This record gives sequence, structure tokens and C-alpha cells, in this order.
Amino acid sequence: MSIVFALATPTAKSAICVFRVSGKGCLDAVEKIFNKPIQKHKTFCIRKLFHQDRVIDEVGVITFGGPNSYTGEDAFEVYGHGGLGVMSLIVEAFKGVGFEEAAPGEFTKRAFLNDKLSLNEAESVADIIESNNAEDVFLSSQSLAGDFTKKVIDFSKEIDFFRVRVEGEIDFSDEGEDFLDSMLVEDLGLLISNFELFVGACMNKKELSVKKKVLFIGPVNSGKSSVFNRLLGFERALVSSVPGTTRDLIESEVFYNNMSFYVSDSAGIRETEDLIEAKGIDLGISEVSKADVVVGIFDSSDEGVINKFRKISGERVFLAVYNKLDLSEADIKLFDCCVSAKTGEGFDHFKKVLGGAFINKDIGDYDYLVRERHIALFNKTICSLKSAEKRLLGKDAMELAAEDLRISRAYIGDVVGVKTSDSLLGDIFSSFCIGK
Repeated sequence: MSIVFALATPTAKSAICVFRVSGKGCLDAVEKIFNKPIQKHKTFCIRKLFHQDRVIDEVGVITFGGPNSYTGEDAFEVYGHGGLGVMSLIVEAFKGVGFEEAAPGEFTKRAFLNDKLSLNEAESVADIIESNNAEDVFLSSQSLAGDFTKKVIDFSKEIDFFRVRVEGEIDFSDEGEDFLDSMLVEDLGLLISNFELFVGACMNKKELSVKKKVLFIGPVNSGKSSVFNRLLGFERALVSSVPGTTRDLIESEVFYNNMSFYVSDSAGIRETEDLIEAKGIDLGISEVSKADVVVGIFDSSDEGVINKFRKISGERVFLAVYNKLDLSEADIKLFDCCVSAKTGEGFDHFKKVLGGAFINKDIGDYDYLVRERHIALFNKTICSLKSAEKRLLGKDAMELAAEDLRISRAYIGDVVGVKTSDSLLGDIFSSFCIGK
């Protein structure tokens, strides 16, 4: 494979920029780029980086000799100052010695092809980078650490072993012997049960990683937009004392502690003859069904008004928030929290309450984060294993049972990208004593 390079940090002005280079022969170019050899791998050193005999930057360099690198190939990393001009010149220097720009995911792809990562572990790298909250990170890290891969491979080996046992039964029947391993069906049932428990401990990434949505609703002039702006930390929504100022849905992303979510500000709900304002109100009401949490913003302790908006939110999680705490006190029994958009009072508590509304109480029941692809393959594996179990119970379709086991093994092998060929299965079978 060719020598590739890529910027591993964002293309933006920053304190440092990091470039990664990988490929057989890349270390031969180190002396040419830095005018000085690197004495020892995995040792951070300082070098001047040259291009066309001119110094670009004084950078940090660390080299890795294959297979002891992320990709399994010879590799090195460069840590330079994060100026756009510096980045551009480093790119030119690398191209000048024949390096090629890497495609998206190229380094992790090479790690997979060089058996440094399983396919699932490679996917987990992307999952960690895309993580929106702490639980997402922890579950993805479990997979990246290799525990998930080990479990899947262990189940693969068990399926291989059962196929060998079934092939042995077929071989005996060909010899005219009436023989059946009495524990075969029972053991296979236990394997299926254990595998289903394992699958049950896997959470679908789609369920966890989708960012939650918060919708602000409330009467006109209750201060929804002011609370919205205070939560964001800047004026995203237009604020005015004129009723009906917010006409459209305004959305921004909020990151709080270890999670992120979308917050939308809607038009104040009231009877109006203004067609544009009415459309904005209808839009806000229609968005309720798409929200995970509905936050009602109020400036009075009118229980009837609060219940009206609680009813509008339907089955969604509803939080009643009193605004304008700087002007008057509220009946705290009616509200989940009380704030002042003007002074910021109560917002720390509001953020905690809002974040708590997203907590999945059952998240601790899961051990691994998996993708839709994995779930589909697991279900197909279980289906094939149960088909093999049913055929074995019938005692008249051993060849088909063996084929079901082969298919189930192929499905589970696709999860981590490791397959067992029939030639390898033949080696396993040859080592299995059947008395011949």
C-alpha cells in the first residue's frame, strides 16, 4: 500500500496541529523531511521540518516501527503549531516526498486489514468520536477495548465445535452406525440461551446516540426566548416586549456536562388574527410530538394555564418552569424549577433538572454499544441456531443442521470481520477423535 498522510486535528487555527503518516517506507523519508534521523521509536523528539530547503516549523515528532503502530505499518506523527499557513506548507512538504493524502477512515481501515483491530473495534473508533454523552463513550470503549470481540469470537468457536460434533454424527451414520450424542441438543440449547443473554446486554447505538430534543412552549411574553438565550449563553432568539415576536421555530444545540441536546424556541401560544403568527403557533404545537422533553415557560402561578400546556404536551416529559423570579415569587409546588432569565438565578438547577429528564434508568443493564448491522446479524445467527436445534430434535436432517450451523457461524463472523474457512474447519475436524 502507498504512504498516506492526513491532518488528525481540525482544519482551524489552534495551538497545535497533528499530522499522521503511515505506510511501508515512510520512515525512510524522515531524514529528508527533518534533515536529521530519529534515533529511537516511540520517543518524542524536537526537529526542524523543511520544505525546499527552508524551515517551515520546529515540530515534535514520534515514530513507530511496524507492526507496533496503530495501523500495523511503519508510521510517524508530527506535532506542529496550529496555523493555517503551517498546515498548508506541511501538506506541500509531504506531497513533495511522494506521500498521498489519506481517504476518510484510511488509518483505521489499514489497522483492520493488518489485524490490529477487529471490524467491530474499527467501528467503535468512529462511535467514540461521534459520542454525544458519557454512557455512549463508556459502552463504545468496552467494544474498542476488545471485550466485545472476545465474546463474539468465543461464541464463534462454540458454533464451530458444534458443527464438528454434528459432522461426526453424519460420518457415523454413513458407516451404518446408529449413534447420537445424547447431550448434543441440550448443549446447543444452552449455547442459544447464553447467546441470547449476550445479545440482550447489547444496546442499539441508534437508540442511545440520537440527540434528544427539547421544545420551549408557553404563553406569549412569558420570557421563553429570554430563557432560551440565557440557556445558550448568547442572544439566539429575538427578545421583545411586543406579544408574538417569535414567529418561527428557532433551534440550537446545547452541551451540558456530559451530554448534548437540541433546544427549540417556539411562538407563544394565544388566539391571534395574525396569519403569520398563527402559522408559527401551529408549527410549535406540531413540534411537540417530535420532542423528548417539553418545557413550559410561565410568568404566573396560574394552575389552569399550566395544566393547559401540560395537556398540549401529551405523553411527553413536561417540565413547568417559572420565569421572572427577579420580579415576584412563585408557588413552587406548581413548578419543577424557578428562574430569572434577566439575572440568571436558578439556571444551574434548571440545567440539572433538564439533564435529568434524559437519563435512561435502564442504561446500566447494558454492557456494549452495537450498530443496526450487528443487531441484524445477531438475529440471523439466533434464527439459524434455532433451526439447527429443531432439525437435531427431528434426528432426520443432520446435513441440514450442519448447514444451519455453518450459516450461523458466517453471520456471527461478519460482526467482527473474522471468518472460519471450510479448510480451517477441516483442520479442526481432523483433530477431533471419532474413533476412525
